[in-house]
Amino acid sequence: MSELLDILANPAYWIAVLRIATPLLLGTLGVLLCERAGVLNLGIEGIMVAGAFTGWLAVYAGWPLWAGVGVAALAGALFGLLHALLTVGLALSQHVSGLGITLLATALAYYGYRVSFPKVSEPPTVLPFAAMDWLPIPVLQAQTPLTLLALLLVPLLAWLLARTPAGLALRMVGENPQAAESQGIPVAATRTAAIVAGSALMGVAGSFLTLSAFNAFFFNMVNGRGWICVALVVFASWRPGKALLGALLFAIFDALQLRLQQSGQAVLPYQLYLMLPYALSILALVLVARKAAYPQALMKPYRKGER
Repeated sequence: MSELLDILANPAYWIAVLRIATPLLLGTLGVLLCERAGVLNLGIEGIMVAGAFTGWLAVYAGWPLWAGVGVAALAGALFGLLHALLTVGLALSQHVSGLGITLLATALAYYGYRVSFPKVSEPPTVLPFAAMDWLPIPVLQAQTPLTLLALLLVPLLAWLLARTPAGLALRMVGENPQAAESQGIPVAATRTAAIVAGSALMGVAGSFLTLSAFNAFFFNMVNGRGWICVALVVFASWRPGKALLGALLFAIFDALQLRLQQSGQAVLPYQLYLMLPYALSILALVLVARKAAYPQALMKPYRKGER
């Protein structure tokens, strides 16, 4: 117990929690945007890989760091547009399209890396974002601007969804597209815009890994974070504020298991510590999901004029 209290009292632990939570928060907000409009986007895992690679490659080629983030967002938006064409324009299965996007984006990123660096033995590195040591809050001082961006997006997205006509239209399309159409809201265009914007955020989430958390791109670096984001949206009941809470909760468990392994006093197999954040997250998801009010038109294709 004393060891656990020492970990929780260490500021470095909470710095790690916020760092781990940042890509989860960005990805969860991206999934939330898509699903609020009624479209499931299982392409997030591949889109994060593509964002991580393209953003890093742009910076490696000499572009500024923020330009690299923009390239990652553009890569995510393009894959989102492809997903929208398949699911909104052609009304194909959202599950199949999303998984196909994940496979395609991941394969293209890995192929691009092999073609760009055919003979390297170690991943090339870039100079990542610097810490924001000018901030007055100690936990934030060790973070990079992308973490601050993720935190600011939470109230911004909450305000957008709850207080603006565009947010109301997006929510209406996700709840009742027939009623939205009767009010003159373009359902297909609204869903497409939500998917593209959400996928751009997923690309930025991937770029955090290569431009903030690390300084290089390597295979399997996303490591299932996209699937965690899909689950966190359900945990959050499709609300940005609760999405932040869910991302922090998973990060708390993940950072804790890392420090328990590093302490050298662990008596359980390390596999159990690796399982800890996922097991506790599943438990929290089960407890919350029963009461979650999901968008009523989620995963339901819509064709104009149909009733």
